[in-house]
Amino acid sequence: MRVIQFREALREAMNEEMRRDNDVFLMGEEVAEYNGAYKVSQGMLDEFGEKRIIDTPIAELGFAGIGVGAAMNGLRPIIEFMTFNFSLVAIDQVINAAAKMYQMSGGQFNIPMVFRGPTGSAGQLGAQHSQAFENWYANCPGLKVVVPSNPYDAKGLLKTAIRDNDPVIFMESEQMYGDKGEVPEEEYLIPIGKADIKREGTDVTIVSFGKIMKVALAAAEELAAENISVEVIDLRTVRPIDYDTVIESVKKTNRLIIVEEAWPLASISTEITYMVQKRAFDYLDAPITRITTADTPLGYAPTFVAEFLPSVPKVVKAVKDVLYK
Repeated sequence: MRVIQFREALREAMNEEMRRDNDVFLMGEEVAEYNGAYKVSQGMLDEFGEKRIIDTPIAELGFAGIGVGAAMNGLRPIIEFMTFNFSLVAIDQVINAAAKMYQMSGGQFNIPMVFRGPTGSAGQLGAQHSQAFENWYANCPGLKVVVPSNPYDAKGLLKTAIRDNDPVIFMESEQMYGDKGEVPEEEYLIPIGKADIKREGTDVTIVSFGKIMKVALAAAEELAAENISVEVIDLRTVRPIDYDTVIESVKKTNRLIIVEEAWPLASISTEITYMVQKRAFDYLDAPITRITTADTPLGYAPTFVAEFLPSVPKVVKAVKDVLYK
């Protein structure tokens, strides 16, 4: 199977859906003339023209609102935020318009649109450009929230998101656009709301999503050298969450660690912890452990970045703690 980059997988998904459906268009800062801030939309202006690949001013609230209005009128916009840190400027349109319009209109208006772009930290970018908002958006009824971890999942999930009749938050990572993976040339779709077991194991379950999956998988590989068998689950989507896959794994391993790039309060890991103890408490042989970011804005120094984020040593220690303490 061919190997392509994460950014290429996203581009293929958008290209294929735009060729299939003339109502799909892309709008955002630098998506056209500059070929995308991260070159995700490279070449799309040449193929689809300026009416479907639309450069915007630095005005997230404005072009997010245009997207909602376009979706209400039957189009299928893809709204790209250069980073989801900037989506805070547009959050009124996302939360109060896109997420609620179907209910508020009594079912008269679907909002078939995708808000996509990078989330979380990307190195030394400072406190205002290093935040993860997956759990914020997942808290809002009316939205679906997708956070892929690899090129194969990214393409299949983005195609599904574009075809969905509800608004989808599609969150990537600046540190993943160059990642490579196997992606088939034939068309495929991945359903929203179905987790994937990336590595099977028997001793402990690790649940994660997005770029932190790389940390979880690296930790599992390191632990395997010590004959510790780790099952690694990629949620893929955090609204809806595939609780069934997680709980079935916990029933097998009897231990659970959740790893995510988010502040600890009201995190996705907190929600999963609640659901697992509610539905599988008697199967647990150790307390559930979560590994999140530090409960502070991210500093600029590389030492701060390393300490702030989940890491392989933190995950390895957590696994040994739930096994042996």
